[in-house]
Amino acid sequence: MTTEVDYYELLEVERTADGAALKSAYRKLAMKYHPDRTGGCTDSEAKFKAVSEAYECLKDPQKRAAYDRYGHAAYTNAQSGGGGGGGFRGGAAGGFSDLGDIFETIFGQSGFGGQGGGGRQQQRRGADLRYDMEISLDEAYHGKKTEIQIEVSAACDSCDGSGAQPGTGVKTCGTCAGHGQVRAQQGFFVVERTCPSCHGAGQVIESPCRSCRGDGRVDRPKTLSVNIPAGVDEGTRIRLTGEGEAGARGAPAGDLYIFLHVKRHAIFERDGTTLFCRAPVSFTTAALGGVIEVPGLDGSRHEIKIPVGIQSGKQIRQRGAGMPVLNGRGQGDLVVQVDVETPTKLTAKQKELLEAFRDTETGEECPQSTGFFSKLKEIWGD
Repeated sequence: MTTEVDYYELLEVERTADGAALKSAYRKLAMKYHPDRTGGCTDSEAKFKAVSEAYECLKDPQKRAAYDRYGHAAYTNAQSGGGGGGGFRGGAAGGFSDLGDIFETIFGQSGFGGQGGGGRQQQRRGADLRYDMEISLDEAYHGKKTEIQIEVSAACDSCDGSGAQPGTGVKTCGTCAGHGQVRAQQGFFVVERTCPSCHGAGQVIESPCRSCRGDGRVDRPKTLSVNIPAGVDEGTRIRLTGEGEAGARGAPAGDLYIFLHVKRHAIFERDGTTLFCRAPVSFTTAALGGVIEVPGLDGSRHEIKIPVGIQSGKQIRQRGAGMPVLNGRGQGDLVVQVDVETPTKLTAKQKELLEAFRDTETGEECPQSTGFFSKLKEIWGD
């Protein structure tokens, strides 16, 4: 099993570090571990990729918020199901977008040194988006289908996401001859950097679309249908593939992640699939035993048998009356905590009956209090 190293520890910063502190720490470590400075050391290259990944996550406010709350688990599913890469986790190459500053410091010019090769950059998929939804405990129990509205960058209808004015097209970039990168001699080094004319695409638009100005996407409201399964809990994520931000110039769209937050219930508390509630019981029912009814989230009434002589704080478990198992079968339990209630308003007749009962007490009726006061007498020597 691989142990995930905390991103803040990787960058050697406090969890309260601001953007400037993160960037400074990243630049320092990236220069220290970059393969061109360490002679291709395998350990240094792995360290370089790790700090790049950490910085790519923490520099983005949304990604950082998700990481602070859910740790590496917030990105595992997004990374495994992303097809063309992406998700909240940027991967080892994610930090390369900020390496221009580092190479500017090392070589006096931005770009990668000594790498050779080149070639057109791949299209970058759109950004993943986050949507926070609040639901009730009843909705978490039954599940629900609902609709949400979001403002998102979508493919431009005028140019079908190409970024080119209808009837026109794209042509090979004359600056980089379609490679997406240009080379420059810097002393003993050959430095490659992203082509400033086509920004790495290798192609340029002859006539940009007037609606999207060549970007291939526009902001617009979007209505989405969301299916919330029964048994979801606080922090459950629902992933809508391809419903995130559209990629530039026809690139694939990112994903939308819906984070669920369950509102506090007036009666029940929850721990996984177990439901808890507190039920007040009269002192006569506690003494003589009986039956109380507790309403369930499924709309039924659960009969809870109160044994004779039950004490306040005692818990009674009702099997199969709790929350449903998410994406599985069966249900958890309902746990009822009994709180014995002492009467505060008594009629004259009730007082008379209680006085008569007290006159018949021998101490055996309440062994706990009898034992407690016996110990006190031993301590005081009385």
